[in-house]
Amino acid sequence: MSFPRYPKYKASGVDWLGDVPEHWEVKPVKILASIVNGYPFDSNLFDTAEGFPLVRIRDLDKVETETYYKGEFIESAAITADDVLIGMDGDFNVGRWRGQGRALLNQRMCCVRGKSNLLTRLLEYSLPIRLKAINDLTYATTVKHLASSQVEKSLMAIPPDTAEQAQIATFLDRETAKIDGLVAEQQRLIELLKEKRTAVISHAITKGLNPDAPLKPSSIEWLGDVPEHWEIKRLKFLCNIQTGDKDTENAVEDGLYPFFVRSQTVERINSTAFDCEAILTAGDGVGVGKVFHYYKGPFDFHQRVYMMNDFRDVSGPFLFHFLRENFYKVALEGGAKSTVDSLRRPVFMNFPVCVPPREEQTEIVATVEQEAAQFDALAAEAQHSIDLLQERRTAIISAATTGQIDVRPLNKRQSV
Repeated sequence: MSFPRYPKYKASGVDWLGDVPEHWEVKPVKILASIVNGYPFDSNLFDTAEGFPLVRIRDLDKVETETYYKGEFIESAAITADDVLIGMDGDFNVGRWRGQGRALLNQRMCCVRGKSNLLTRLLEYSLPIRLKAINDLTYATTVKHLASSQVEKSLMAIPPDTAEQAQIATFLDRETAKIDGLVAEQQRLIELLKEKRTAVISHAITKGLNPDAPLKPSSIEWLGDVPEHWEIKRLKFLCNIQTGDKDTENAVEDGLYPFFVRSQTVERINSTAFDCEAILTAGDGVGVGKVFHYYKGPFDFHQRVYMMNDFRDVSGPFLFHFLRENFYKVALEGGAKSTVDSLRRPVFMNFPVCVPPREEQTEIVATVEQEAAQFDALAAEAQHSIDLLQERRTAIISAATTGQIDVRPLNKRQSV
Protein backbone atom coordinates (compact mmCIF):
# COMPACT_ATOMS: atom_id res chain seq x y z
CA MET A 1 0.00 0.00 0.00
CA SER A 2 1.37 3.41 -0.99
CA PHE A 3 0.75 6.41 1.24
CA PRO A 4 0.06 10.00 0.08
CA ARG A 5 2.44 12.85 0.85
CA TYR A 6 1.76 16.43 1.91
CA PRO A 7 1.50 19.01 -0.90
CA LYS A 8 4.48 21.11 0.22
CA TYR A 9 7.58 20.57 2.33
CA LYS A 10 10.29 22.74 3.89
CA ALA A 11 13.75 22.10 5.28
CA SER A 12 13.59 21.28 9.00
CA GLY A 13 17.18 22.31 9.69
CA VAL A 14 17.69 18.98 11.46
CA ASP A 15 19.78 16.36 9.67
CA TRP A 16 17.89 13.28 10.83
CA LEU A 17 14.50 14.89 10.16
CA GLY A 18 15.18 16.23 6.69
CA ASP A 19 12.23 17.98 5.03
CA VAL A 20 8.95 18.29 6.91
CA PRO A 21 5.47 19.46 5.86
CA GLU A 22 5.42 23.21 5.25
CA HIS A 23 2.95 23.98 8.05
CA TRP A 24 4.60 21.74 10.68
CA GLU A 25 6.75 23.04 13.52
CA VAL A 26 10.01 21.70 14.91
CA LYS A 27 10.18 21.91 18.69
CA PRO A 28 12.36 20.51 21.48
CA VAL A 29 10.75 17.91 23.71
CA LYS A 30 10.94 20.24 26.72
CA ILE A 31 8.37 22.52 25.03
CA LEU A 32 5.98 19.62 24.49
CA ALA A 33 6.44 17.79 27.78
CA SER A 34 7.98 17.87 31.23
CA ILE A 35 10.83 15.51 32.07
CA VAL A 36 10.96 13.79 35.46
CA ASN A 37 14.12 11.96 36.49
CA GLY A 38 14.04 8.77 38.52
CA TYR A 39 15.03 8.86 42.17
CA PRO A 40 18.04 7.11 43.80
CA PHE A 41 16.11 4.95 46.25
CA ASP A 42 17.86 3.21 49.13
CA SER A 43 18.39 -0.41 48.07
CA ASN A 44 18.27 -1.47 51.71
CA LEU A 45 14.53 -0.79 51.57
CA PHE A 46 13.92 -2.94 48.48
CA ASP A 47 11.62 -5.93 48.83
CA THR A 48 10.30 -8.59 46.47
CA ALA A 49 6.72 -8.54 47.76
CA GLU A 50 5.88 -5.58 49.99
CA GLY A 51 5.91 -1.82 49.46
CA PHE A 52 5.35 0.52 46.53
CA PRO A 53 5.99 -0.76 42.97
CA LEU A 54 9.47 0.41 41.93
CA VAL A 55 9.84 0.72 38.16
CA ARG A 56 13.30 0.00 36.82
CA ILE A 57 14.50 -0.49 33.23
CA ARG A 58 13.67 -4.19 33.34
CA ASP A 59 10.05 -3.30 34.25
CA LEU A 60 9.26 -1.34 31.08
CA ASP A 61 5.89 -2.43 29.68
CA LYS A 62 5.33 -4.79 32.60
CA VAL A 63 2.17 -5.04 34.72
CA GLU A 64 4.12 -5.87 37.87
CA THR A 65 7.55 -4.81 39.03
CA GLU A 66 10.23 -7.21 40.24
CA THR A 67 11.06 -4.92 43.17
CA TYR A 68 9.05 -2.93 45.72
CA TYR A 69 10.12 -0.03 47.93
CA LYS A 70 9.24 -0.18 51.63
CA GLY A 71 10.23 3.41 52.44
CA GLU A 72 8.34 6.68 52.20
CA PHE A 73 6.48 7.41 48.96
CA ILE A 74 8.48 10.06 47.04
CA GLU A 75 5.96 12.29 45.23
CA SER A 76 8.58 13.71 42.86
CA ALA A 77 9.23 10.19 41.53
CA ALA A 78 5.57 9.19 41.18
CA ILE A 79 4.41 7.85 37.81
CA THR A 80 1.28 6.24 36.35
CA ALA A 81 0.39 4.28 33.24
CA ASP A 82 -0.29 7.62 31.51
CA ASP A 83 3.42 8.49 31.50
CA VAL A 84 5.99 7.59 28.86
CA LEU A 85 9.19 6.15 30.36
CA ILE A 86 12.74 5.93 28.99
CA GLY A 87 15.51 3.60 30.11
CA MET A 88 18.62 5.78 30.31
CA ASP A 89 21.11 2.92 29.98
CA GLY A 90 21.69 0.37 27.25
CA ASP A 91 19.37 0.66 24.25
CA PHE A 92 17.39 3.70 25.55
CA ASN A 93 14.12 1.79 25.33
CA VAL A 94 10.80 3.63 25.49
CA GLY A 95 7.73 2.17 27.18
CA ARG A 96 5.21 2.55 29.97
CA TRP A 97 4.35 1.21 33.38
CA ARG A 98 1.35 -1.04 32.63
CA GLY A 99 0.25 -1.58 36.22
CA GLN A 100 -2.66 -0.05 38.09
CA GLY A 101 -2.36 3.07 40.23
CA ARG A 102 0.83 4.92 41.00
CA ALA A 103 4.37 3.60 41.11
CA LEU A 104 7.83 4.99 41.86
CA LEU A 105 10.43 5.62 39.16
CA ASN A 106 13.95 4.45 39.95
CA GLN A 107 17.16 6.23 38.98
CA ARG A 108 18.59 5.80 35.48
CA MET A 109 15.09 6.21 34.09
CA CYS A 110 13.14 9.30 33.15
CA CYS A 111 9.47 10.08 32.66
CA VAL A 112 8.22 12.12 29.69
CA ARG A 113 4.87 13.66 30.61
CA GLY A 114 3.28 15.42 27.64
CA LYS A 115 1.43 18.74 28.05
CA SER A 116 -1.61 16.72 26.96
CA ASN A 117 -2.45 13.02 26.68
CA LEU A 118 -2.39 13.45 22.92
CA LEU A 119 1.16 14.80 22.97
CA THR A 120 2.19 11.94 25.25
CA ARG A 121 0.87 9.44 22.71
CA LEU A 122 2.73 11.13 19.86
CA LEU A 123 5.96 11.33 21.87
CA GLU A 124 5.69 7.63 22.67
CA TYR A 125 5.69 6.95 18.94
CA SER A 126 8.34 9.47 17.90
CA LEU A 127 10.88 9.30 20.74
CA PRO A 128 12.26 5.84 19.86
CA ILE A 129 13.28 7.15 16.42
CA ARG A 130 15.23 10.06 17.89
CA LEU A 131 16.73 7.99 20.70
CA LYS A 132 17.90 5.36 18.24
CA ALA A 133 19.76 8.09 16.36
CA ILE A 134 21.39 9.20 19.63
CA ASN A 135 22.19 5.60 20.54
CA ASP A 136 23.82 4.94 17.17
CA LEU A 137 26.08 7.96 17.65
CA THR A 138 26.93 7.24 21.30
CA TYR A 139 30.29 5.62 21.89
CA ALA A 140 30.62 3.28 24.84
CA THR A 141 33.04 0.55 25.83
CA THR A 142 30.48 -1.05 28.16
CA VAL A 143 26.91 0.26 28.64
CA LYS A 144 25.68 3.39 26.86
CA HIS A 145 24.19 6.16 29.00
CA LEU A 146 21.61 8.79 28.13
CA ALA A 147 21.21 12.15 29.90
CA SER A 148 17.77 13.68 30.48
CA SER A 149 19.10 16.90 28.96
CA GLN A 150 19.53 15.03 25.68
CA VAL A 151 15.87 14.05 25.83
CA GLU A 152 14.80 17.63 26.60
CA LYS A 153 16.80 19.05 23.69
CA SER A 154 15.67 16.45 21.17
CA LEU A 155 13.80 18.08 18.33
CA MET A 156 10.45 16.77 17.14
CA ALA A 157 8.38 17.73 14.11
CA ILE A 158 4.71 18.20 14.85
CA PRO A 159 1.65 19.85 13.26
CA PRO A 160 0.32 22.81 15.29
CA ASP A 161 -3.30 21.78 14.81
CA THR A 162 -4.47 19.39 17.55
CA ALA A 163 -7.01 17.85 15.16
CA GLU A 164 -4.18 16.80 12.84
CA GLN A 165 -2.17 15.54 15.81
CA ALA A 166 -5.14 13.39 16.79
CA GLN A 167 -5.41 12.02 13.23
CA ILE A 168 -1.76 10.95 13.32
CA ALA A 169 -2.20 9.26 16.71
CA THR A 170 -5.40 7.51 15.54
CA PHE A 171 -3.73 6.31 12.35
CA LEU A 172 -0.72 4.93 14.25
CA ASP A 173 -2.88 3.29 16.91
CA ARG A 174 -4.81 1.51 14.18
CA GLU A 175 -1.87 0.48 11.98
CA THR A 176 0.41 -0.65 14.79
CA ALA A 177 -2.43 -2.67 16.32
CA LYS A 178 -2.83 -4.52 13.01
CA ILE A 179 0.89 -5.24 12.80
CA ASP A 180 1.13 -6.21 16.46
CA GLY A 181 -1.71 -8.67 15.89
CA LEU A 182 0.14 -10.28 13.00
CA VAL A 183 3.35 -10.41 15.03
CA ALA A 184 1.49 -12.09 17.89
CA GLU A 185 0.17 -14.73 15.47
CA GLN A 186 3.69 -15.51 14.24
CA GLN A 187 5.03 -15.62 17.79
CA ARG A 188 2.28 -18.05 18.74
CA LEU A 189 3.19 -20.16 15.70
CA ILE A 190 6.81 -20.27 16.86
CA GLU A 191 5.71 -21.39 20.32
CA LEU A 192 3.52 -24.12 18.83
CA LEU A 193 6.40 -25.27 16.64
CA LYS A 194 8.68 -25.42 19.66
CA GLU A 195 6.11 -27.44 21.59
CA LYS A 196 5.59 -29.82 18.67
CA ARG A 197 9.35 -30.11 18.14
CA THR A 198 9.87 -31.01 21.80
CA ALA A 199 7.03 -33.54 21.78
CA VAL A 200 8.24 -35.29 18.61
CA ILE A 201 11.87 -35.45 19.73
CA SER A 202 11.02 -36.47 23.29
CA HIS A 203 8.80 -39.29 22.04
CA ALA A 204 11.47 -40.59 19.67
CA ILE A 205 14.21 -40.48 22.28
CA THR A 206 12.17 -42.23 25.00
CA LYS A 207 9.74 -44.47 23.03
CA GLY A 208 11.66 -45.20 19.85
CA LEU A 209 10.53 -45.05 16.22
CA ASN A 210 8.42 -48.21 16.09
CA PRO A 211 4.87 -47.43 17.28
CA ASP A 212 4.12 -51.17 17.55
CA ALA A 213 7.08 -52.03 19.77
CA PRO A 214 5.98 -53.76 23.01
CA LEU A 215 6.51 -51.59 26.09
CA LYS A 216 7.46 -52.21 29.70
CA PRO A 217 7.24 -50.02 32.83
CA SER A 218 10.40 -48.04 33.46
CA SER A 219 9.56 -47.61 37.17
CA ILE A 220 10.42 -43.92 36.68
CA GLU A 221 7.41 -41.62 36.95
CA TRP A 222 8.46 -38.95 34.45
CA LEU A 223 9.69 -41.54 31.93
CA GLY A 224 6.71 -43.89 31.93
CA ASP A 225 6.77 -46.98 29.70
CA VAL A 226 9.75 -47.67 27.43
CA PRO A 227 10.36 -50.23 24.68
CA GLU A 228 10.68 -53.71 26.11
CA HIS A 229 14.13 -54.38 24.64
CA TRP A 230 15.65 -51.11 25.91
CA GLU A 231 17.76 -50.87 29.06
CA ILE A 232 17.62 -48.21 31.79
CA LYS A 233 21.05 -47.28 33.08
CA ARG A 234 22.39 -44.60 35.39
CA LEU A 235 24.42 -41.88 33.73
CA LYS A 236 27.55 -42.73 35.75
CA PHE A 237 27.72 -46.14 34.03
CA LEU A 238 27.48 -44.65 30.55
CA CYS A 239 30.26 -42.06 30.54
CA ASN A 240 32.99 -40.33 32.46
CA ILE A 241 31.78 -37.24 34.39
CA GLN A 242 34.02 -34.44 35.57
CA THR A 243 34.04 -30.71 36.23
CA GLY A 244 36.36 -28.05 34.88
CA ASP A 245 39.43 -26.37 36.30
CA LYS A 246 38.95 -23.50 38.77
CA ASP A 247 42.30 -22.07 37.64
CA THR A 248 40.63 -20.87 34.44
CA GLU A 249 38.82 -18.13 36.41
CA ASN A 250 41.42 -15.51 35.48
CA ALA A 251 42.09 -16.67 31.94
CA VAL A 252 42.07 -14.06 29.19
CA GLU A 253 39.36 -13.84 26.54
CA ASP A 254 41.49 -14.04 23.40
CA GLY A 255 42.59 -17.64 23.68
CA LEU A 256 42.22 -20.58 21.37
CA TYR A 257 39.35 -22.63 22.73
CA PRO A 258 35.68 -22.21 23.64
CA PHE A 259 35.14 -21.79 27.34
CA PHE A 260 31.68 -22.60 28.70
CA VAL A 261 30.57 -20.52 31.65
CA ARG A 262 27.62 -21.05 33.96
CA SER A 263 24.79 -19.98 31.71
CA GLN A 264 24.54 -19.72 27.94
CA THR A 265 27.58 -17.69 26.93
CA VAL A 266 30.80 -18.82 25.34
CA GLU A 267 34.09 -17.00 25.88
CA ARG A 268 37.58 -17.75 24.61
CA ILE A 269 40.54 -18.46 26.90
CA ASN A 270 44.15 -19.55 26.96
CA SER A 271 44.48 -22.81 28.84
CA THR A 272 44.95 -26.54 28.40
CA ALA A 273 42.47 -27.92 25.88
CA PHE A 274 40.53 -31.15 25.70
CA ASP A 275 40.27 -32.67 22.25
CA CYS A 276 37.50 -35.25 22.36
CA GLU A 277 33.83 -35.97 21.87
CA ALA A 278 31.99 -34.54 24.87
CA ILE A 279 28.76 -33.14 26.25
CA LEU A 280 28.78 -30.15 28.60
CA THR A 281 26.15 -28.60 30.85
CA ALA A 282 26.11 -25.82 33.41
CA GLY A 283 26.52 -26.78 37.04
CA ASP A 284 24.73 -23.69 38.38
CA GLY A 285 23.02 -20.50 37.31
CA VAL A 286 20.28 -20.05 34.72
CA GLY A 287 21.59 -22.85 32.54
CA VAL A 288 21.17 -25.70 35.01
CA GLY A 289 19.49 -28.66 33.38
CA LYS A 290 18.75 -26.80 30.16
CA VAL A 291 22.02 -25.82 28.51
CA PHE A 292 23.72 -28.76 26.86
CA HIS A 293 26.56 -28.40 24.35
CA TYR A 294 27.77 -31.24 22.19
CA TYR A 295 31.40 -30.83 21.15
CA LYS A 296 33.78 -32.87 19.07
CA GLY A 297 37.11 -31.11 18.99
CA PRO A 298 39.27 -28.84 21.16
CA PHE A 299 37.60 -26.97 24.04
CA ASP A 300 37.98 -26.05 27.68
CA PHE A 301 35.43 -25.63 30.44
CA HIS A 302 34.83 -23.92 33.75
CA GLN A 303 34.85 -25.49 37.21
CA ARG A 304 31.07 -25.06 37.43
CA VAL A 305 30.50 -26.95 34.18
CA TYR A 306 30.07 -30.71 33.92
CA MET A 307 31.72 -32.61 31.07
CA MET A 308 30.64 -36.08 29.94
CA ASN A 309 32.93 -38.09 27.66
CA ASP A 310 34.35 -41.59 27.18
CA PHE A 311 30.88 -42.93 26.30
CA ARG A 312 30.00 -46.58 26.97
CA ASP A 313 26.97 -48.42 25.51
CA VAL A 314 25.60 -45.14 24.25
CA SER A 315 26.64 -42.76 21.48
CA GLY A 316 27.47 -39.14 22.26
CA PRO A 317 24.75 -37.75 19.93
CA PHE A 318 22.03 -40.02 21.39
CA LEU A 319 22.96 -39.14 24.98
CA PHE A 320 23.10 -35.46 24.04
CA HIS A 321 19.54 -35.49 22.68
CA PHE A 322 18.24 -37.59 25.57
CA LEU A 323 19.69 -35.29 28.22
CA ARG A 324 18.68 -32.10 26.44
CA GLU A 325 15.06 -33.23 26.20
CA ASN A 326 14.71 -34.87 29.61
CA PHE A 327 17.27 -33.77 32.15
CA TYR A 328 15.60 -30.47 33.08
CA LYS A 329 12.59 -32.43 34.42
CA VAL A 330 14.53 -33.56 37.48
CA ALA A 331 17.71 -31.50 37.24
CA LEU A 332 17.24 -29.57 40.47
CA GLU A 333 16.00 -32.37 42.69
CA GLY A 334 18.52 -32.36 45.51
CA GLY A 335 20.14 -29.20 44.18
CA ALA A 336 21.27 -26.31 46.35
CA LYS A 337 19.02 -23.23 46.54
CA SER A 338 21.13 -20.69 48.42
CA THR A 339 21.38 -17.93 45.83
CA VAL A 340 21.23 -19.62 42.44
CA ASP A 341 20.03 -23.01 41.29
CA SER A 342 22.82 -25.54 41.28
CA LEU A 343 23.32 -29.15 40.32
CA ARG A 344 24.77 -31.67 42.75
CA ARG A 345 27.01 -34.41 41.42
CA PRO A 346 25.03 -37.35 42.94
CA VAL A 347 21.83 -36.17 41.23
CA PHE A 348 23.67 -35.90 37.96
CA MET A 349 25.53 -39.21 38.15
CA ASN A 350 22.41 -41.21 39.03
CA PHE A 351 20.18 -39.76 36.34
CA PRO A 352 18.37 -42.61 34.49
CA VAL A 353 18.95 -42.92 30.74
CA CYS A 354 17.13 -45.05 28.17
CA VAL A 355 19.64 -47.16 26.23
CA PRO A 356 18.43 -48.71 22.94
CA PRO A 357 20.66 -51.00 20.88
CA ARG A 358 23.41 -49.10 19.06
CA GLU A 359 21.86 -49.45 15.61
CA GLU A 360 18.56 -48.10 16.90
CA GLN A 361 20.35 -45.18 18.57
CA THR A 362 21.80 -44.21 15.18
CA GLU A 363 18.37 -44.35 13.52
CA ILE A 364 16.78 -42.30 16.29
CA VAL A 365 19.47 -39.61 16.13
CA ALA A 366 19.13 -39.32 12.35
CA THR A 367 15.33 -38.99 12.61
CA VAL A 368 15.49 -36.53 15.50
CA GLU A 369 17.95 -34.28 13.70
CA GLN A 370 15.91 -34.37 10.49
CA GLU A 371 12.69 -33.53 12.35
CA ALA A 372 14.43 -30.80 14.34
CA ALA A 373 15.79 -29.23 11.14
CA GLN A 374 12.30 -29.10 9.64
CA PHE A 375 10.78 -27.48 12.71
CA ASP A 376 13.69 -25.04 12.95
CA ALA A 377 13.24 -24.05 9.30
CA LEU A 378 9.54 -23.31 9.86
CA ALA A 379 10.33 -21.33 13.00
CA ALA A 380 13.00 -19.37 11.09
CA GLU A 381 10.42 -18.48 8.42
CA ALA A 382 8.02 -17.25 11.10
CA GLN A 383 10.79 -15.21 12.73
CA HIS A 384 11.66 -13.69 9.36
CA SER A 385 8.02 -12.65 8.98
CA ILE A 386 8.17 -11.04 12.43
CA ASP A 387 11.33 -9.14 11.50
CA LEU A 388 9.70 -7.81 8.33
CA LEU A 389 6.54 -6.80 10.20
CA GLN A 390 8.55 -4.98 12.86
CA GLU A 391 10.56 -3.19 10.18
CA ARG A 392 7.30 -2.10 8.55
CA ARG A 393 5.95 -0.94 11.91
CA THR A 394 9.03 1.19 12.52
CA ALA A 395 8.88 2.60 8.99
CA ILE A 396 5.21 3.58 9.28
CA ILE A 397 5.76 5.26 12.65
CA SER A 398 8.78 7.13 11.35
CA ALA A 399 6.96 8.29 8.22
CA ALA A 400 3.85 9.44 10.10
CA THR A 401 5.66 11.25 12.93
CA THR A 402 8.04 13.09 10.60
CA GLY A 403 5.37 14.06 8.05
CA GLN A 404 6.67 11.89 5.24
CA ILE A 405 3.12 10.64 4.72
CA ASP A 406 -0.20 12.50 5.02
CA VAL A 407 -2.49 10.34 7.15
CA ARG A 408 -5.49 12.67 6.99
CA PRO A 409 -7.05 11.17 3.83
CA LEU A 410 -6.24 7.67 5.14
CA ASN A 411 -8.33 8.29 8.24
CA LYS A 412 -11.23 9.54 6.11
CA ARG A 413 -11.00 6.44 3.93
CA GLN A 414 -11.02 4.23 7.03
CA SER A 415 -14.16 5.87 8.41
CA VAL A 416 -16.17 5.45 5.20
